[in-house]
Amino acid sequence: MGQIFISAGHGGWENGAIDPGFVTTETTEAAEMMRIRDLVVPELRSRGFEVLAVPDDLSDEQSLSWINARCRITDVALELHAGAASTAVTRGASVFFIANNETRKTHAELLLLALLRRVPQLSSRGARPDTTTGIGSLTFTRRINCPSLLMEVGYLTNPDDLGLIQNRRRDMALGIADGTASWSRAVAGNASTGQTFPEISISINGGIYSEKGVIISDNAYIPIDLVDQLNIDLSTATEIRRVRYRNVVYVKAIDLRNYNVSIGWDASTRTVTLKSQGALQVCSGQLDRIMGKGNTHDVQLLVFLKANNESAPDRYKDLPRFYREEGAIEGVNYDIAFCQMCIETNFLRFGGHVNADSNNFGGIGSSPGSTGGAEFRDPRIGVRAQIQHLKAYASTEPLTQELVDPRFGFVRRGIAPLLGQLSGRWDADPLYGDKILAVLRRLYEAAGLL
Repeated sequence: MGQIFISAGHGGWENGAIDPGFVTTETTEAAEMMRIRDLVVPELRSRGFEVLAVPDDLSDEQSLSWINARCRITDVALELHAGAASTAVTRGASVFFIANNETRKTHAELLLLALLRRVPQLSSRGARPDTTTGIGSLTFTRRINCPSLLMEVGYLTNPDDLGLIQNRRRDMALGIADGTASWSRAVAGNASTGQTFPEISISINGGIYSEKGVIISDNAYIPIDLVDQLNIDLSTATEIRRVRYRNVVYVKAIDLRNYNVSIGWDASTRTVTLKSQGALQVCSGQLDRIMGKGNTHDVQLLVFLKANNESAPDRYKDLPRFYREEGAIEGVNYDIAFCQMCIETNFLRFGGHVNADSNNFGGIGSSPGSTGGAEFRDPRIGVRAQIQHLKAYASTEPLTQELVDPRFGFVRRGIAPLLGQLSGRWDADPLYGDKILAVLRRLYEAAGLL
């Protein structure tokens, strides 16, 4: 059997201070995950597994390095987290896996099922690709050299989940141990302990590439020479893992997604499929530029919205059309504005900075002398205000329509033409622009544009 690495999310030193994770009036995420971890580790050891607990005082980067210095291809690594939301209604357990990896998805489902068997009162949020997270990936699922998963055991902001985390801790630990044990056996049984990796075919822009890729820890790897031919420079990308095999350097295919290469997998032919920048229907160099044309149509936006919030189209079926029309009038990329709305409203679930009745889909602040956020008389005007506010940041051109954005005049015009430049301006979150871009990539992938 392989080794099992268990990490409690947060708790280490980050930027000179202990990172507690999410904090409630009663507890912290780090404290709760350590308590569960401290029950999982001895339980697995009692079953004969070799288990290594990641030291709590390490930073995220140090934790990754600590595991990678010790792990082998037959090992597995699990990190425990708790969720937090702006509304107490959100609850449930999830397991996140590296995107486009069906084997790892199966492993994630295995862990989740084992947890729910022991604690059936927990609701399931499913096994989820890490592309559905805030910035579109998770370092723990991407940069660990052995198979890795990240589990959210429930939401600290939900009273029911918090009660289960604190009062059913032993049962949770047993469920996690059950699932991790099964996962470890599956990986150790299928892993190659030698230096031979299965070969796979590579399809690039619809044609078969002359060289083969390989499968390592259930992930598709492609030769670095192909990456160079795609005009992608990874020379300074030290976070991307490289593997030298038979005197050829390979990189993980999914890591190219952040360079606007679409990655897919054809199980029937064991082929990793890549669509490079030259084949994209979306101009990759303009992907994060706020001023420009959108690329989707109304149905694609509505389908994407429904996939992320089943009930949203019931009330907001016309919202995609409003974004397309208002964005086109002012020259703002309506896809970007729409994805910003998804971030600000949690896909129209609301409950955070904005509420449904205000028609404030962009989280725009109020005008001087007012309290709370801005309010607009109907959804179209709310969309128009958001589009105008984006144009204020991204352009010095005058507005085409009558001003409805109450804070338009407070923005230094043209200061933020790119999404990343909204971070710290539109929102205090330093990753705000990255989160919008991650949703934009998901939208374009769902629409077949990336």
